[in-house]
Amino acid sequence: MNSGKILVGVLAGFAAGAGLGLLFAPDSGKNTINQIAEKGKGYLSDLEDKLNELAGTVSDAYSKGKKEASDYEKKAESKVDDYKNELQNNVEEKVDKHF
Repeated sequence: MNSGKILVGVLAGFAAGAGLGLLFAPDSGKNTINQIAEKGKGYLSDLEDKLNELAGTVSDAYSKGKKEASDYEKKAESKVDDYKNELQNNVEEKVDKHF
């Protein structure tokens, strides 16, 4: 799921819940504010967990990409070395034939 959509959903849910809580609260204003604050802490905790999960996913993807790039680099170096050796052998054969 898109992390941006999750973030927007969490924030929208928080705002809607806070607004509805104020409108339909049977408690006093102080109690209602405390309840909203507690819910807000829960939402922030959930948001923090999602952001940490996203950071882990990005970090894992970066590490995987870095490893794949390193593997491709090693393969390319190996191919270049093979072509270099083949070219050198061909040149040496031609030189040996002529001299």
